[in-house]
Amino acid sequence: MKILFVINSLATGGAEKLVVESVPRFVASGIDIEVLLLNGKEFPFYTELKAMDCCKINILGKGSVYNPMLIFKIIPYLRRFDIVHVHLFPALYWVAIAKIISFSKVKLLFTEHSTSNRRRLNFWYRMADRIIYKQYTLVITISTEVKLFLKKHLGVKNTKFVTINNGVDFDKVFNASPSARKNFIKKEKDKIIIQVARFTNQKDHETLIKAIPYIKYPVVVLLVGEGPGVDKIKELANVLEVEDQVVFLGTRADVPRLLKMADIAVLSSNHEGLSLSGIEAMASGTPLVASKVLGLANLVHDAGLLFIHKDEIDLAGKINLLMSDPDYYAQTVASCLKRAKKFSLTKMVSEHILVYSKLCPNKN
Repeated sequence: MKILFVINSLATGGAEKLVVESVPRFVASGIDIEVLLLNGKEFPFYTELKAMDCCKINILGKGSVYNPMLIFKIIPYLRRFDIVHVHLFPALYWVAIAKIISFSKVKLLFTEHSTSNRRRLNFWYRMADRIIYKQYTLVITISTEVKLFLKKHLGVKNTKFVTINNGVDFDKVFNASPSARKNFIKKEKDKIIIQVARFTNQKDHETLIKAIPYIKYPVVVLLVGEGPGVDKIKELANVLEVEDQVVFLGTRADVPRLLKMADIAVLSSNHEGLSLSGIEAMASGTPLVASKVLGLANLVHDAGLLFIHKDEIDLAGKINLLMSDPDYYAQTVASCLKRAKKFSLTKMVSEHILVYSKLCPNKN
């Protein structure tokens, strides 16, 4: 069985991380896999996968992933594989259109990673989505919520959807050696809060920055990630005069070590699919405080703490509660660890292989 993973790039993000961590597992299970990148810029995840030397990485260029000429570059790949498994937009569109105009019979899979996106707010995109998704033999959704919202968006009730939860390498995260706190704090009594997320509107870093003045304890906030909104958040930190408490770390390859070091992890997102960052935070033994929104509420409920969406005072209150009560803090850590163990990378890979085998039963 030959499978091609297609994704925009291997920049920082949950879908990209899943590809990098799962591909070696698929290869070890005997699956013949290659990766196709619309943009082959050498982001850290690309460097990591390349260093593993476990699969061939094909690159269509290093320009914009929104260039429709990529469609014609994709067509030759459709002839070489039994299954083409696609992640993210616009790869979703380009692969589907390539199949249509080439009359390819290859089986297409798409993994839907989010409960919402901007396309769903636009009438013409909604109509286009209904055509594009029909080209896929099967759509994998990373949570039940993602599946329900996607089916509503597409106006379908068929059974071409299957839910496979995201998974993390629990042992790798839990057993990580914590980074040295002295490299990030000015005083020994400082507490460390961490958020791992791209700087986009979806992640709502603003609420975390606005919460800092209401936290009763001396804290340093570490923000891991890059994105178009980073300058806006830096400006907000300056306006609120908390810039000395906020450290912008950019893209990091040592996220498990940073999570292990931190006292509290925060996710202030407007919505999620099934947050890998949240699962990893809980797996590290760091209590997670997250916004009560789609994709986080079910994941964190009865494990970490949930705060009212966009309410910086409530967020600060939850952080203060954890810091003021050692017993409650320890109880929350234990609950987070228990929850994280339910999301296994090994289980996720096994469920994908089962799907592949059903689609190509004669290729096993």
